[in-house]
Amino acid sequence: MRRRTGYTLVELLIVIIIIGILAAIATPRFVDSRRKAFVTSMQYDLRNIVSSAESHFADDKTYALYTPSPGSSGATLTFTGGVDSWEASATHPAAPGIVCRVGRGPNNTAPTEPVCQ
Repeated sequence: MRRRTGYTLVELLIVIIIIGILAAIATPRFVDSRRKAFVTSMQYDLRNIVSSAESHFADDKTYALYTPSPGSSGATLTFTGGVDSWEASATHPAAPGIVCRVGRGPNNTAPTEPVCQ
């Protein structure tokens, strides 16, 4: 009598089911980690704006003419500057619904450190 080697159909199905369960657990965590990375990138961009805008103000005594550099990794940065105050915000298409804001000066309504909501 010949002895067969290999796996049965039931064993293969069990392995496929286990792999599917592991993938179902890992995928949402990966997506959330990716979103957090983009939010951190937006905060980093806003911190760069803070230091650059303050340097510009030290040189020119106004925020009105300051233009920020483009955002990293596809972030969209907006900057509104006046004579003695400014506000900036950042959004990213990979983090929908999240807006990070920062600002300085007496007419500012944004937080003084980058905050994302």
